[in-house]
Amino acid sequence: MNYPIITIEREYGSGGSVVGKMVAEKLGIPFYNHEILEMAAERLGVPVTKLEGAEESSPKSFLYSLLLNSNPEKTMEDNLPVSDKVYVMECQIIKELAAVGSCVIVGRCANHILRENPHRFSVFAYAPKPFRLKYAQEAYGVPAREIETLLPRVDKRREMFYSINTGGNWHDKDNYAMCLNTEKLGVEGAAELIIHTVQMLPEPGEKE
Repeated sequence: MNYPIITIEREYGSGGSVVGKMVAEKLGIPFYNHEILEMAAERLGVPVTKLEGAEESSPKSFLYSLLLNSNPEKTMEDNLPVSDKVYVMECQIIKELAAVGSCVIVGRCANHILRENPHRFSVFAYAPKPFRLKYAQEAYGVPAREIETLLPRVDKRREMFYSINTGGNWHDKDNYAMCLNTEKLGVEGAAELIIHTVQMLPEPGEKE
């Protein structure tokens, strides 16, 4: 079966990336998360560790980048902040991956990047704060003394990254085909619901 390209945005500690991996494994399609950053690092010719801090940081607008382009011996790309370079490269990679066929892509504004793709199925994973605090401690090994400050900081960073690059609201339900509360559904339940739903969708070119 030809499944859609499934994109997943997720609150920190909601288990969204684990949900995506489960979906990909059960459907037998590729899964992309950190792998996209690794591809970007290879194409940019820099160590992936150098880009990890730049990804999901707050990039400048392209207008700002153009204003910085004052050196005639450098291209606009040379003057782009690292965070913008990473995003531009990841956009290209995400479009290439989607062109190949069905897959699961986590984060990186993929639902917006692929907004013109009629075979995109976008998901947002969320959960109440107490659940996410506990999940982050147990699943990610984050110390209890750190998680209270880390959780809102990561969420804010992702929200700003999405807003700056898309002009949209990360939490706006209209951006997604499905919003899942992983506390209520459980991580496995959320994965099963996505699987069941995409299996019910008409295949590309098939009449509804």
